[in-house]
Amino acid sequence: MAGGQAQGTTDALADLKGQTWGLIALWAIGLGLIAYALWRVIAAWMDLECRGTDAEGLFARAGLLVTGAIHAGLGVSVLTTALRGGGGEGGAIGLGTIGAGGYYVYKGHAETYKDHIRVTPTTRRLDPAMKAGCVAQGVVIAVIGALILYAALTADPGEAGGVGEALHMIRSQPFGRLLLGAIGLGLIGFAIENLVEALYRVVPAHSGEDVMTFARRARLKAEGKLAEATA
Repeated sequence: MAGGQAQGTTDALADLKGQTWGLIALWAIGLGLIAYALWRVIAAWMDLECRGTDAEGLFARAGLLVTGAIHAGLGVSVLTTALRGGGGEGGAIGLGTIGAGGYYVYKGHAETYKDHIRVTPTTRRLDPAMKAGCVAQGVVIAVIGALILYAALTADPGEAGGVGEALHMIRSQPFGRLLLGAIGLGLIGFAIENLVEALYRVVPAHSGEDVMTFARRARLKAEGKLAEATA
């Protein structure tokens, strides 16, 4: 592939605005991100995932708020591009973005994404892709956070980067092409994970005990009751 600087997220969005249907696409992306952020806030406030009010539950609900705030910020950035054609990226959310990246890596490694997904032949087949996807998404987000934080520490907003800069940074490492290929496949996996959540996710606060999720299946298997529950 020919050389040149990787395009930043802001530049890419500004370019998208100039394309046919680009403005509509920007509004759809921005509103979609804000809608997702609202869902995270509602899920935390109403405890739709039944996390509880103990220390562990409150920490998990706070995590929902943090990821919601990050997606809201992204949504506002996209809508600002749609309205005004771009703008600078600050470094204040660098640490939060790194934390969000760590959350997605943990989500994939610990397989917590399974907690509220129904068990079906389709979700079982797609499980490896979902796991890899969460980890890959976390890596990319963490690298973006590191770039933003570096820009804040050096007082150079030009060093803050988006997805393009993050991928360019990964590619510049030893075996970078292999890493970039793995990340690319992982991001496809993350897209699959999001699609699976949209189609097969349950809302614990409003689902019945007869709904078989991955988490419930694992618990019943550990208790030796799986055959009875699936009979």
